[in-house]
Amino acid sequence: MRATGHIEQFVCIYAMARNRTPNLPDLSTLLTPKNSLMLAVERAVLRGQDGVYAAAPIAQQIAVRLAGVITLDLVKAGQRLLENDISEVLQVSRAPVREAMRMLERDRLIEFQARRGAIVTAPDEDELRDIFRVRSVLYITMLEQVARESPAGFEALLTMHMPRLTRAAAESADAYAVESFLLNFATVSLCGNRLLVDLLHSLSLRILRYVRLGFVAAPQSIFASLSDWNDLHRAAVKRDNQQLLCLAASRLDTARDAAIRAIAGLPAESGRVVRERPSLPERLHVPFN
Repeated sequence: MRATGHIEQFVCIYAMARNRTPNLPDLSTLLTPKNSLMLAVERAVLRGQDGVYAAAPIAQQIAVRLAGVITLDLVKAGQRLLENDISEVLQVSRAPVREAMRMLERDRLIEFQARRGAIVTAPDEDELRDIFRVRSVLYITMLEQVARESPAGFEALLTMHMPRLTRAAAESADAYAVESFLLNFATVSLCGNRLLVDLLHSLSLRILRYVRLGFVAAPQSIFASLSDWNDLHRAAVKRDNQQLLCLAASRLDTARDAAIRAIAGLPAESGRVVRERPSLPERLHVPFN
């Protein structure tokens, strides 16, 4: 496979009959056409570099494919990924596959274990809480800056995306996860603080995996999230930054709690008592202007 080539040119029927080591995934899923969720994964892996997939190094293209099937749960937690199998299916050498696996390790989608090799990681509640805690601080800080420095741009962005988000909510959990992800990505792109942008991009793939998991397990959380987005849009129109940031924090918490329930195997409406959240300034110490 040439560096400027496309993995798509190798899409073909993968029906080779051979003995398999136990607990290996069906890697023919790597050859399926990309859907909207795969494209969202692509943006996350490439850290928001639009339009660079075709020219990206082979290893990054492979990482995109692997991250997509893991995020879509086509490759299950605990399954092994063998370099030789992947290179065989995608008709590439093992060197870029090995590099792609290191990229997935960076994003905690796989881990390397002694005598077993690369293993797809299982969603973990402790990691989820840690990621969302960090993301909440970064995201609210980013949004405060966007609301202060580019209020008209943010309002226009929400006005453009809300109809898409509403249609996606009625379509499926995957569709809503994608549209919510794209809206968040677009919001982050309005921020002039490149360090904040880079940090949020670095968490985006793991966030997408967990958020999708929560929406799939608890579809009603989609409409709670959509309601927060609508309220957030109204606050942006009014230039009510205090309300805007509180609503954004609520939306992040909704996604986090749905993912936690999914990982814990709890029903969508578990009846658990949730501690009342303190006000946003108390939680994050974000200045308001």
